[in-house]
Amino acid sequence: MSGREVFLKYYHLAREENRGFLLEHEAAEVCLSYQLPLPKADLAENKEEAISIAEKLGYPVVMKVVSPQVLHKSDVGGVRVGIQTREQLVEAYDAIVESVKQHSPEAQIRGQVIAKMAGEGVETIVGLKRDEVFGPVVMFGIGGIFVEVYQDVTFRLCPVGEKEVEDMLSEVKGYKLLGGFRGKPKADMDALKKVILAVCALGTENPEVGSVDLNPVLVNGEGALALDTRIVLQ
Repeated sequence: MSGREVFLKYYHLAREENRGFLLEHEAAEVCLSYQLPLPKADLAENKEEAISIAEKLGYPVVMKVVSPQVLHKSDVGGVRVGIQTREQLVEAYDAIVESVKQHSPEAQIRGQVIAKMAGEGVETIVGLKRDEVFGPVVMFGIGGIFVEVYQDVTFRLCPVGEKEVEDMLSEVKGYKLLGGFRGKPKADMDALKKVILAVCALGTENPEVGSVDLNPVLVNGEGALALDTRIVLQ
């Protein structure tokens, strides 16, 4: 299936359920269809499946709730990271369910995404918003304090070429972090450029997409990984 076909499959499903966004695993499948790099992950519909998936992926893992009523998972305690053992996983699974129910009693919990935890790297943000006049606009920034405090981001109208993407990377104040700051390995700039180009393609080919948020995109010396994916519909 093409990226467009994968998106439409989940777009129609979301509309049937009166959802304004794709669920975590749906957004992940769309991103993968556009060759966006994601950690290995799977949807567990119950605790036993969660244990099986975690053992298959290998610890440590990350756990994220899947619910049609929950877009911002962290706000309702729907995320756990650094799960190292089966015992921790069982405890975290129950804790996520309890927390989500407390914060959002009406939430229907479809399961939890179990993902392989990524290693170290520079946290960046890649996103897209659809402007009513100009159409899809792609955004790039360095994560953490740079985006939270300094709003250190840059924008371009889609579609973009490789030269424009290179300019985007060098424009942000935190650019030095990508160049091997304080003895750390230089970030894989080619991998990061491919992520930005792919997000632009996703937004350009699918006018039903209102916004895309990949936060963070972890970049190290050998590749990039979009650790969290969010696709909101028009």
